[in-house]
Amino acid sequence: MIDKQQPLTDAPNINQPQPQPQNDNPIDKKHKQKKLTKKKYYKELEKLQGEMVALQEWVKESGQKVCIIFEGRDGAGKGGAIKALTERVSPRIFQVVALPAPSERQKSQMYMQRYIPHLPAAGEVVIFDRSWYNRAGVERVMGFCTEQESKEFLEIIPFMEKAIINSGIILLKYWLEVNMKEQEKRMLGRINDPRKIWKLSPMDIKSYSRWYDYSRARDEMIMTTDTSWAPWYIVDSNDKKKARLNIIEHVLSEIPYKKTPRKKVELPKRQDKGDYQELNYPYRYIPEKY
Repeated sequence: MIDKQQPLTDAPNINQPQPQPQNDNPIDKKHKQKKLTKKKYYKELEKLQGEMVALQEWVKESGQKVCIIFEGRDGAGKGGAIKALTERVSPRIFQVVALPAPSERQKSQMYMQRYIPHLPAAGEVVIFDRSWYNRAGVERVMGFCTEQESKEFLEIIPFMEKAIINSGIILLKYWLEVNMKEQEKRMLGRINDPRKIWKLSPMDIKSYSRWYDYSRARDEMIMTTDTSWAPWYIVDSNDKKKARLNIIEHVLSEIPYKKTPRKKVELPKRQDKGDYQELNYPYRYIPEKY
């Protein structure tokens, strides 16, 4: 079981033998927990999203830089968590980065080169929907990089992240953990729902059959990159609603924001109509089917 409180190592060394996980899923629950009602979920979400707006105003006012990474298996709920986190804040402050497959030119660059330009500047929060950790996960498992390239990445990245933090960026890393049964349910839901079919790529189908290869890659990634300066936070995402609330609550607890004072807003009186006349024009209204 992964210890959520203590960092696994302060000086990662991928060549050291790593302990084997005791369970296939590090946070499998032995009992069923009561699900949140929709009413309770939206009530809590509204409150937390209000705090996210307060955090946004502090980031803008203070010039703070924040980078949040979301990783996890296909169907773990990364997209839904990011949407819940960002749907009530400004896209000019909160920027979501979901990079496509690298171009031929990018493949010839230093690996981190395509990610560095997306790191936040002052007054910005950047959220990575998958990140540089692709090299330790999908690229490694699906053969898009060599084992040596993946090993070198795991050795170097903790110190790259230390440099990122030393530049003044708050870095938060979340791994969303979903069990095998729940992942299958969500993948089938994508197949059978025309609103979700776009989420299912050919790569997702191939990845689905490689559960244990991804488990091994996940274990090594966390054991070698979970540091005191950039720890991994594990999220039980088998219940999507609870996971979203817990993530937002944790983000708020990890960033030392303060509520900035706001002037009371009053709407001004509207101008007089004067000589304005409504235009007699045959506007093309859309059909009202609802």
